[in-house]
Amino acid sequence: MYRSDIRTLPFAGRSGLVRRLVRTLSEAIIRQRERQSLGHLDAHLLRDIGLSPEQARIEAAKPFWRA
Repeated sequence: MYRSDIRTLPFAGRSGLVRRLVRTLSEAIIRQRERQSLGHLDAHLLRDIGLSPEQARIEAAKPFWRA
């Protein structure tokens, strides 16, 4: 590939866009993993972090794209 061909690549010059997209996807994956973990905690551990089982269930049921 020649240097002049780089400008024709789909994301050339859009590194900010790609960076934001990667960051957003990474945050969504982390959020989903945390919610899954929250859904597996027992009542004793939920009390330790100040959540009721119902609150944990609601949070764990949220889709990954919702903050």
